[in-house]
Amino acid sequence: MRMLALVIIAVLALLMAYIRLAPTDPGQWHLDPSQALSGRTGLQTSRVFADTPGALLARLNAIALATPRTTLLAGDPQSGRITWVTRSLIMGFPDYTTAEATETTTGTRLFVYARLRFGGSDFGVNARRVTLWLSQL
Repeated sequence: MRMLALVIIAVLALLMAYIRLAPTDPGQWHLDPSQALSGRTGLQTSRVFADTPGALLARLNAIALATPRTTLLAGDPQSGRITWVTRSLIMGFPDYTTAEATETTTGTRLFVYARLRFGGSDFGVNARRVTLWLSQL
């Protein structure tokens, strides 16, 4: 019985280590959010703002980076696309959020795509985070 408990603990420790330490390929996650696959679990939204694309993304970047456990994965405001990684508090599950701003005739369209890497559901965490970020714009 003791051996089984040790094996279970070891497996859980390895799983936690993999979740926290698994490498992230920006090429897999830093994609055009307007072309995101709808079959993947996540939140897609777009809105139009009066700012220029660079100014809008600079503001959103500051908001995102002020969010606990959020880091920049790829991009910058000048390139027009940014991807962040936000990790859950306990297990460190990574969620990826990509934002892209493009100029239109009516203003700057901001596309945002937030999705999880592991599991089948994030229990609405990504939607709440993106809604909060957008409300702060």
